[in-house]
Amino acid sequence: MVFDMRTVNELLAGSVGGAAQVLVGQPLDTVKTRAQIAPKGMFKGPMDILTQTLKKEGFIGLYKGMASPLLGIAGVNSLLFAAYGASKRIISPFPQLSLKETAAAGAMAGAANAILASPAEMFKVRMQGQYGAKDDKNLRTVAREMWREWGFRKGVMRGYWVTVAREIPAYAGFYTAFEFSRRQFRSIYGSDIPVWALLASGSTGGISYWLSCYPLDVVKSRIQLRATPPTGTPVQYIARELRAIVAESGVAGLFKGLSPSRG
Repeated sequence: MVFDMRTVNELLAGSVGGAAQVLVGQPLDTVKTRAQIAPKGMFKGPMDILTQTLKKEGFIGLYKGMASPLLGIAGVNSLLFAAYGASKRIISPFPQLSLKETAAAGAMAGAANAILASPAEMFKVRMQGQYGAKDDKNLRTVAREMWREWGFRKGVMRGYWVTVAREIPAYAGFYTAFEFSRRQFRSIYGSDIPVWALLASGSTGGISYWLSCYPLDVVKSRIQLRATPPTGTPVQYIARELRAIVAESGVAGLFKGLSPSRG
């Protein structure tokens, strides 16, 4: 096998880009997650979450939970890149996949990506679920307690199966929308696509990511924040959580925090 520096460059670029995404998007992610998990009546809406967080916790409060995704971003992006490339080769020997094949490859990559995304998300959510009290815990304490009380499967990997369920449609939607947009721009500009067109394609993919999976993201956040692990099969506890959300807040509850979601 010939060593290909392009793969290394792509992984490095993905890691740097992912880190930038975390740094820029974390305040919006904090608002989104708190909209999903905050007790009913605690906040009036996303702007109230933003205002209260700044007032009680300062600007740094918007970056709660950032450490776990930032530390794991290189591994997550490397796994995602590798899984997507491998999935494309499994699906078709030809480099140009149809949009249906692209969706399938994205779904497969998303399922693999959940292995690393799940613990990073779990620690992030539990950090964001603290609202500036004197007894708020740091990441090390949260990680130690989850490990000591619940172990690896029910503690560190809590929410794994709902993360898998989220990532499959999310990355199917992301890669399909991204490829569709990029191909449309290529039909206009040829192979030399302007940077703004690539950014627009990425934004389209990000929007499609969240629209494809958002109710499952709400379920994931709630399950990962709970004091005790879910019981029953993944299908049972995901369905139970969906019913509980609808009973509490109606169908709109499945989309709490969607507006500030980072793309």
